[in-house]
Formats: sequence, C-alpha cells, structure tokens
Amino acid sequence: MDHLKKRADFLRAARGVRRVTPSLTLETCPAPEAGETVRVGFTATKKLGNAVTRNRAKRRLRAAAAAVLPLSGLAGNDYVLVARPGTLTRDFASITEDLAAAIKAAHLKQANPKAGERS
Repeated sequence: MDHLKKRADFLRAARGVRRVTPSLTLETCPAPEAGETVRVGFTATKKLGNAVTRNRAKRRLRAAAAAVLPLSGLAGNDYVLVARPGTLTRDFASITEDLAAAIKAAHLKQANPKAGERS
C-alpha cells in the first residue's frame, strides 16, 4: 500500500466517486498509471479541530485503512479518506465497518456509473 503525496492526486480523487459515512468520507478513482498497488491518502480539515485532534483522526483512519484496504481495495485505484467528526467519537470497529461499506459502494458505482442516477 503506497501513500498519496501530491496535491494533484488528492484533487483527482476528489473528482472521482465519493461515499460518505458517519465516520469518514471516501473518495476514489483509478490511478493514473495502472499498477499492482493500492494508493491511499488521508486528510482532515481545520473544521475538525486543532492539530492534535486532526492528527488523532488521521491515525485512526490509517489504522482502519491498514485493516480494510488489503482485503477490499482494488489494485490500480487511489483512495482518499477524509476525517469527519465521527472519526473521533465512534469505536474502531464501526470505523472499519463504515470504510468497508464505503469501499464496496464505491466499487459498485465505478463498475456501473449510471447506477443511482435519476432520469
């Protein structure tokens, strides 16, 4: 599992598929170079709190990603996990369940882009 480091990678993921859960927001898109690895990035806005709070939220997201992405992530995809207020208050099992559900829903959306749209 590699980490996203460049702003352009985060912006590209933000234009991709987005799924919101109580504890996190998942943004995903295909990686620019088809590879054998999953790339992941983490972010927390200042609305969440001070630096200590944001870092704690990102640590929890990193741990959840390490538990879920090797099993559910698709190689050649980029994932960005955005912390929400629930990231700090929910128990870790709920965060991992939210992440797994968000990944599953995002993959369904990527496979069938017209699903869920209204005519």
